[in-house]
Amino acid sequence: MHLKSQGSPVTEKFYTRADWQGGYQSLTQEFDYWIDDIEGEIPRELEGTLFRNGPGLLDVNGKFLHHPFDGDGMISKITFTNGRAHFRNRFVQTTGYLAEQKAGKILYRGTFGTQKPGGWRANIFDFKLKNIANTNVIYWGGKLLALWEASEAYRLDPKTLETLGNEYFNGALSAGEAFAAHPRLENNCEQDGGEPRLVNFSIKPGLSTTITIFELNLVGEIVRQQAHKVPGFCFIHDFVITPNYCIFFQNPVTFNPIPFALGIRAAGECIKFQANQPTKIIIIPRFPKKGQEEIKFLETQSGFVFHHVNAFEVGEEVLIDSICYQDLPEVEPKSDFRQVDFEASSPGQLWRFYLNLKNGTVQRELIDSRCCEFPSIHPANVGHPYRYLYIGAAHAESGNAPLQALLKIDLQSGERQFWSAAPRGFVGEPIFVPRPDSEKEDDGWVLALVYDAVHHRSDLVILDASDFSKGTIARLHLKHHIPYGLHGSFTSEVFGEI
Repeated sequence: MHLKSQGSPVTEKFYTRADWQGGYQSLTQEFDYWIDDIEGEIPRELEGTLFRNGPGLLDVNGKFLHHPFDGDGMISKITFTNGRAHFRNRFVQTTGYLAEQKAGKILYRGTFGTQKPGGWRANIFDFKLKNIANTNVIYWGGKLLALWEASEAYRLDPKTLETLGNEYFNGALSAGEAFAAHPRLENNCEQDGGEPRLVNFSIKPGLSTTITIFELNLVGEIVRQQAHKVPGFCFIHDFVITPNYCIFFQNPVTFNPIPFALGIRAAGECIKFQANQPTKIIIIPRFPKKGQEEIKFLETQSGFVFHHVNAFEVGEEVLIDSICYQDLPEVEPKSDFRQVDFEASSPGQLWRFYLNLKNGTVQRELIDSRCCEFPSIHPANVGHPYRYLYIGAAHAESGNAPLQALLKIDLQSGERQFWSAAPRGFVGEPIFVPRPDSEKEDDGWVLALVYDAVHHRSDLVILDASDFSKGTIARLHLKHHIPYGLHGSFTSEVFGEI
């Protein structure tokens, strides 16, 4: 199987920075309305609720945040029922959000660069970070949860999006204990008689790092939990599972806490990429047998991974598909993320890693060189062999640029399907939604938010997942924009106005 795709040199930009910047304006208003401005027709079989999470505020009372990842979480909900769609958005009412809105100013240091006003004197020895609940949102165990990987989850009402408080899973987690923002849902856990399982983790970094793995049943109870210490500092956002393993990529970075402690830099600005060090792969058995080696450590070429697509086992090998960067785009003090020079940094590209568990070797292969991020697959194939993936992509075949397109890759045939919103549209994470009772892996829809710079609003586009050449099945024009988000999920449950 040869999956490599080569792009030609880029001689033309398909976007302007000014257009792209429009998606990084705060949305302060909370809305509740039926979406009536629609091109095309919403499939009547599409029933359920799309939840999205991301930083809704990029400033506090006009004082801009240093990095978008420091923005307060805002949940957007689009409910599909009877061929119609209803929109609602609300900010997660975290303790920090409420305090800063009341004070009208920044009260907390942000993880990725935002400092309290007043220079180092105002920030020295202040280690209290605000739980911003801005990274993901999932519906599991009858509960809607807003996730941020450095702290506990917030529980929300799935219909009104009202914040109900922190979620501790019947006391299994303690206050402040992290519950990561990238859980993996296994539809059929063989170890548990085919029951679905939600697998998640937490990271407690330090000179050595503790990785804790949680497995939850359908009613939201933690049925398995294990913790392991691994050498070195871990900066891990995502992981993958197979029926037998949880696998983490330990990116080659170091953390110098001194500038953070002295109030000179934020925590994220103290992380440095080590290009001369390998990326370590941590393989943890989900169901360790007596006498079995608890953890395996493998190594591959230096690189940085935020997101994985999927993993699966083939004999003695585990195959992992990931978006890999040559290095970590570091956050520099006094920089402005709105002025980022895309051409100066390396793109994320899609790679396949072959882990041979018997001889401890790792091989890798470039699947696609196009700049891409935010992958999505059929939920039934998580942890298992699969054929199709959907991902946000740059319009141009090579070079680094904002995501303006959606790319479908057939891993079996190598065929690509491409849909673009360029030159003035910018896409977020696509979500694949299977058609009810479908038997084909790509029978369903791809849903994605698109920022339209022409009208300074966001659209929800619906594509036929089996054939992008049909164009958009429907394009739902919102009455406003939604700032660029991070992650979301779809549930067949209908929450909203019926």
